[in-house]
Amino acid sequence: MQQENPLYAAEITEQLAKQFAIRSGGRGADGCPIITFPEYPDFTDIPEEELQTVVTYLTSIPSLQDGDIGFILLIDRRQDKWSSVKASLLRITGSFPGNLQLILVLRPSGIFQRAISDIVLKFYRDDFKLKVPIIMLNSVTELHNYIDKTQLTQELGGTLEYSHNQWFCHRIGIESFAVTVKETAQMLQNFGTELAETELPNDVTTTLGLLTTHTEKRNNMKDDINNARSHGTSLLARIQEPLIINPEHTFNTDELDNQTTVDRLLIQLNETEVAFDEFWNKHQLKLKQCLQLRHFEQDFREVKTALDIVTERHSTFTDMGSSSSHVGHIVRDLYNLEEKSQEALEKAEALAARGDQLIEDNHYAVDSILPKCIDLRAVCDYLVNGIKAKKELLNQSMELHKRLEQAMHWCDSGIYLLASQPVDKCQSQDGAEAALQEIEKYLDTASGQKLEDRNKITIEYGAILGDPRKGHDPNFSHKANVTQINLFKKNKSLSKIEMKEQGEGRKCSSSDDEENLAVLRSHVMNELIETERAYVEELLCVLEGYAAEMENPSMIPFIPVVLQKKKDVLFGNMPEIYDFHNR
Repeated sequence: MQQENPLYAAEITEQLAKQFAIRSGGRGADGCPIITFPEYPDFTDIPEEELQTVVTYLTSIPSLQDGDIGFILLIDRRQDKWSSVKASLLRITGSFPGNLQLILVLRPSGIFQRAISDIVLKFYRDDFKLKVPIIMLNSVTELHNYIDKTQLTQELGGTLEYSHNQWFCHRIGIESFAVTVKETAQMLQNFGTELAETELPNDVTTTLGLLTTHTEKRNNMKDDINNARSHGTSLLARIQEPLIINPEHTFNTDELDNQTTVDRLLIQLNETEVAFDEFWNKHQLKLKQCLQLRHFEQDFREVKTALDIVTERHSTFTDMGSSSSHVGHIVRDLYNLEEKSQEALEKAEALAARGDQLIEDNHYAVDSILPKCIDLRAVCDYLVNGIKAKKELLNQSMELHKRLEQAMHWCDSGIYLLASQPVDKCQSQDGAEAALQEIEKYLDTASGQKLEDRNKITIEYGAILGDPRKGHDPNFSHKANVTQINLFKKNKSLSKIEMKEQGEGRKCSSSDDEENLAVLRSHVMNELIETERAYVEELLCVLEGYAAEMENPSMIPFIPVVLQKKKDVLFGNMPEIYDFHNR
């Protein structure tokens, strides 16, 4: 499992099924793993490549620590001839891929074969070219002097339970699970890279589609993770089955290694899932906030268009009316405009409140949302206050017109009274006195119709009539201009809003240009800062998730040999880059 291109049990099923070499799980007194070569009549017929493949696989199963300790070879040739034993020894030891500590040979049981083996071994010891001892054993009883019975199978007089089919199934399951965990981690990493490199769309439809697509991919990957976890949990249950059947059962070292390996893979899978979930939650939040922003921007454009229509209609109300009936028509039109504008105003207020909520929720685009909320409220205030001011002016205009019309009616009646006096009536003193009394009596009714002096009226109704200090006559020819000027003065704090609105014939002052440039600079700076922050977070993920893990002892089995102790080569000065950008 530590090789650059590891062997897997599933790839050498037929070779392992022959059982000419097995790993029973037994260990020597010093913890060395035992590889047993049972009686196998056709051992000499096994191709060299096949022998090498099986032995290489069996030596690759233990951890690196076990491999450094070395292996014990137990070769059972009790039913063989010495010539075959010698050939077997030469084949096994000649290209053994691991570190050897001891070779134990159960030699042929015949007396003649034993004698030959003692003699020939002395003459041919140099042929093996080994620095480890080769011990010839006459029986399993002698074997027990070197290996404890608990570490030997029943065929060798021991008590160690070994089922080759079970061992093979466990190896297949563990290796398959390890590959699944590795592929899952790689899949999540690739998906994370895809998410990190995704640019946020500029419209609602694309953003919603991207959120849906990414969510579906994420859900599929979560299903893969759950399936992998179920696989590992089921495998662990099969490995632990002997303990369930017999609580007093004791695992051998290899069985413990199997259990530990699956536990570690499950932990690794869970940690990978947790890391992915954290990354996904951030990405999902960003996509959801992007979708909220695109909805907000789309609604803002619609509401702003509606407000522009109301504002344009509002700007046409400049006439103060030429009569009370005319003013009445203007007032009705103004109330009608106010009623029709309520929907646009309510939508604008609701949208501004939604923007406030986004800001309160720490939306990443606060610098884009806040100015729009201010703009909406400013336009709403301008319209509400403007309509209110126009209604007040029209009410004043109505009041003045009614007073003027009442005075004119009184004057007309007086003129009619004078004109209707018969001339012959004034030919006599009595007739003249009677006519005079009638006129004086009518004049007495003027107290309720009399208007104040012109200056007082001009001051009281200055907003309609104009400014008398500037020589304006108190007539209605310039009422509209005066009213508009006063409205603009009263609402001068809101005038910039109209200047900011796009449209033909609208201009911006130099101060507005500077303000717009300041907003633009703010957007650019915040975008740069946000990009840098994301870059620093990704660097930290690489350092913590990969660079740091290269020094984790539990991760060593999964790092190719050529990459081990190559952390500085792989990651270079990335920590210094991170420290610089983080500061």
